[in-house]
Amino acid sequence: MQQHSLTLFRLIPFLFVLLWSTGFIGAKYALPYIEPFYLLFIRMLMTLAVFLALCMIFKPRWPSLTQAGHQMIVGLLVHACYLGCVFSALDWHLPAGITAIIVGLQPLLTALMGWQWFGERLRGRQWLGLILGLIGILLIVGTDHQQSLLQPKAIIAALIALFAISIGTVYQKRFGQKVDLLSGSIYQYLSTALAMGVLTFLFETRNADWNLQLTLSLGWLVFGLSVAAILLLMFMIREGKSAKVASYFYLVPPVTAAEAWILFGEALSTLQIGAAALAVWGVYLVLKRS
Repeated sequence: MQQHSLTLFRLIPFLFVLLWSTGFIGAKYALPYIEPFYLLFIRMLMTLAVFLALCMIFKPRWPSLTQAGHQMIVGLLVHACYLGCVFSALDWHLPAGITAIIVGLQPLLTALMGWQWFGERLRGRQWLGLILGLIGILLIVGTDHQQSLLQPKAIIAALIALFAISIGTVYQKRFGQKVDLLSGSIYQYLSTALAMGVLTFLFETRNADWNLQLTLSLGWLVFGLSVAAILLLMFMIREGKSAKVASYFYLVPPVTAAEAWILFGEALSTLQIGAAALAVWGVYLVLKRS
C-alpha cells in the first residue's frame, strides 16, 4: 500500500503538466466567443462555488486572518496577474510563441528567487538543467516565424505575467505551508474574482456568444484547471522546493505542442521534437537526486 501511494505521489507532477498544458487549448477554444477578463471573472465565480461545495463536504481547517490575507495575495499573483496578463497579451496580438518565450523564463527566475530569498541551493547540474530547459523552450516556440507588429503593452503584460507567477510560487512556499489546500484556495479565488470583476466592468462590454464550444471550454477551465491543476500545484509547492516545482513548467510547451498537433493538426518540425527532448532532459537534471 505504501509503495502504491509513493508511485501515485511521483505521478502528481506529470498529471499537473498534462492538465496545465490544456489551459492554452481551452483558452483557444473559448476566447473567440468571449472577452478575456469576462471569461476569467465567470471562471473564478464558478470555481469559488465548486470550492465552497468541497469545503462543505470535507470541512477543512480554515486559515487565520493573516493566513487568509497571504492566500489572497497568492491569488492575485498566480491567478489574477498571471492569467489576466497572458490573456491580455494574446488579445493584443502578441504571438503565442513570443508569449511562451517570455513566460518560459519562469523556472529560471523562480530558482533565482528561491536561492536569493530562501537559500535554496542548487547544484551545478541543476543550474545546467534549468538553462538547457530554457534553450529547449526557446527552440520550440522560436521556430514559429509569425510576423506581427508587437505592441509595447503586450510585451509588458507578458513580463508582468512572468514575474507574477514566479513571485507567487515563492510567496506561497514562504507563507502557505500550513494552509489547507481547499480553504486556502477559497481566498485565492475570491481575490482573483474581485480583481477580474473590476477589470471586466471597467474595460469590457461583457458580451459573449454562448454556444456549446464556449460552455464546454469554460467547464474544462474550471474543473480541469482551476480546481484539479491548481490543487496539484499548491500541493507540489508545499511539499517540494520552489525551483524543482517550477522546472516542471518546462514540460508544458512540449505537451501543449503535442496536443495542438493532435487537435489542430499543427505539425511539429524535427527541430521542435529535438528541442522538446532537450527540455525534458533539462527537467531530469534538475530533479535527479544524485
